[in-house]
Amino acid sequence: MKAVFIAYNQAYNMEIADALLEQFGQRGFTMWRDIEGRGSVGGEPHLGNHAWPTMNNALLTIVPDDKVASIMAFVSAKDKETPGLGLRAYTWNIEQSY
Repeated sequence: MKAVFIAYNQAYNMEIADALLEQFGQRGFTMWRDIEGRGSVGGEPHLGNHAWPTMNNALLTIVPDDKVASIMAFVSAKDKETPGLGLRAYTWNIEQSY
């Protein structure tokens, strides 16, 4: 199993959650709303203040290994459509769960 962490501009919120639920059949996830951040690649800060008013959301889900490639491809395609929104995804191994 893998953990998939996705950070994204709040404008993507329902699109990301709906894709996980419907397109990938992933029932479980944890979401954080209204988080601050700045990407390392070149996007604008999302700090929720006067100068940088947008905010980010983040989502964490644990998926079977065979779903990872398709989820990452979905995130990559969305990022290429609108690179300024700062969509990023990361994975790591899950050793145990109960």
